[in-house]
Amino acid sequence: MKFKQHITLKHLLVDNTKCIGLQFYANNALNILVKELDNVLWSDEFNMYYLPNSKHNLDSIYNLFRGVAWIDSQYFFQYTRSKQLSETFDVSWFRKRKRNSNFRFCPESYLQKLELKKYSNNTVKSYVKCFEDFINHYHDKTIDNLNEKDIRAYLQFLIQTNRSKSYINQSINSIKFYYEIVLGMPNRFYNIERPRKDKKLPFVLAKDEVIQLIENTNNLKHRCIVSLLYSAGLRRSELLNLKISDIDSSRMLIRVQEAKGNKDRYSLLSNTALKDLRAYYKKWKPKVYLFESPNGGKYSPNSVAKIVSNTAAKVGINKPVTPHTLRHSFATHLLENGTDLRYIQLLLGHSSTKTTEIYTHVAKSSFNSIKNPLDL
Repeated sequence: MKFKQHITLKHLLVDNTKCIGLQFYANNALNILVKELDNVLWSDEFNMYYLPNSKHNLDSIYNLFRGVAWIDSQYFFQYTRSKQLSETFDVSWFRKRKRNSNFRFCPESYLQKLELKKYSNNTVKSYVKCFEDFINHYHDKTIDNLNEKDIRAYLQFLIQTNRSKSYINQSINSIKFYYEIVLGMPNRFYNIERPRKDKKLPFVLAKDEVIQLIENTNNLKHRCIVSLLYSAGLRRSELLNLKISDIDSSRMLIRVQEAKGNKDRYSLLSNTALKDLRAYYKKWKPKVYLFESPNGGKYSPNSVAKIVSNTAAKVGINKPVTPHTLRHSFATHLLENGTDLRYIQLLLGHSSTKTTEIYTHVAKSSFNSIKNPLDL
């Protein structure tokens, strides 16, 4: 049955009471029906009817409008897309911090919910930092009483102080996590606007520049790091998580486990890189991870970044080169060589080809058939 009218359920907080909001376009029949609900009131602030949040009231809504209007509950019922990670939850850095009486720390309930949702340690640090910045901005107000207007004012403050779009988005995520997940108010701040994403094209190196990088690294270990970042299109975190057993020389593949989005995939293993890896293994003898720190454990992310940037400066590449630049270059060079976009998507671990399509805008082959008007 197709309904002409639909009602969207929203979570509202009215006078510190959890309520069910009913949002719908003005309609005489719905206006008359909605008033049959017990304790239903109108909110000028939210521009919708609302009533206390209870199972009885929720059932009443479904019973009243059954066969009359479609009830859209996508904003009301809580779903989680949190990653199921195997890493150990570590907030020791939080416990060891010095307690300044003038600084408000993130509530313990916030940390507990992050742990239960199995968020990554990096995400935990980002969320805690952003949320503490927010609650200390309103140091004279009770956290639970802050509303949408307060959040908008804070976001405006971030914009005026030239904070990056990524930081602003992370701040919104951290704030929504507290009110919607910790306090159990899913999509409470559904009208909060996010800054538009920049549609920047990835910066890529030419093939000969990549070869220069690899050949001018300081030692065999550094050579293998740069080679794998490029030849397998790896993210820095994926490289650091590689174990010796992930190198499958019989199939010439690299197993990438628990990558972004908690997805496993396979990428290419280069013959050239494999020769270097065998020599590296004999010399450095890593025990668990392919690249380990001098004291054991994973190699440092900052060390990988310095290896790439320092080598780029050494060979005279006057552009900002990061580990992710090599991943972009890998994808672009595959596309220029005629590799199908779908295969590149699989190798990179993208969920959609829309993400991979950005490389069509930077691949040289996309412009080869176009004759420059100056040369006609």
